[in-house]
Amino acid sequence: MPVILDGEVVLATYDDHPDLWEDDQPLARALEARGVRWRAVPWRSDHADWSRARAVVLRSTWDYFRHHAQYLDWADRVAKVTRLWNPIEVVRWNTHKGYMLELAERGIPVTPTVLVPQGAAADLALILKERAWPRAVAKPAVSADSWETFGVDREPTEEQRLHFARLVAERDMLVQCFVASVETSGERCLVAIDGEVSHAVRKRSLFQGGRWTGPEGVPVPIERDELELARRVLDAAGARSLPYGRIDMARDDSGHPLLMELELSEPTLFLLDAPPAASERLADALLR
Repeated sequence: MPVILDGEVVLATYDDHPDLWEDDQPLARALEARGVRWRAVPWRSDHADWSRARAVVLRSTWDYFRHHAQYLDWADRVAKVTRLWNPIEVVRWNTHKGYMLELAERGIPVTPTVLVPQGAAADLALILKERAWPRAVAKPAVSADSWETFGVDREPTEEQRLHFARLVAERDMLVQCFVASVETSGERCLVAIDGEVSHAVRKRSLFQGGRWTGPEGVPVPIERDELELARRVLDAAGARSLPYGRIDMARDDSGHPLLMELELSEPTLFLLDAPPAASERLADALLR
């Protein structure tokens, strides 16, 4: 059936969960309070005339990594006919985690990262040995929700080495030093709304079961050094003018925060755990 859009703000979702994600309901209510009609539409919909949307806001487009080229083509088409948030240039840059190396070059303390290009003859054990990492995490450079992410010790098993080789044959991969604090103090997610940090949650580590063994995020106070790093990251990425973003970090062995990921495309913003003003500011930023 055709999706009739007539000046609505589209909150883009995905086929497996076409309705609005629960965490985005506060944003929907804030839009309604401002007299703005909204609609949730899966990004792969064949029946939507995106040019009729007032704007398209990327929210739970969480299967993009399985269709990356198609997703970027779709986002590019949408950006040519209406407003896309965040913008296509940001989406193109941020959906490949190679941006971590770029931010490191700009002086941001990031999780030590090696980018292994698709087709490279890379040995997982040698990467760990050369860098003296006792533990590491391997993940695709284009992924979401910890897809194909796995931890390895200094001496990977033969099965892990073969699995890594199979993945590298198909896609770019990252190997990152394991940050032990994700299993203790936890990974912190600082949410930025309209260029300023709004609130933060502690996220459960993948190696402790991730989102499937408890609340995905638990509200936490923002430490001064975390706030300073988040602002540096936003500035280094040129992201202060964006309506939303999320800066994920954890502490290194010396207690200093390190950037784990910068989410500028379709991050969970933990609006259910935030003060109502966060959703109101986001709605205002999108309308402006």
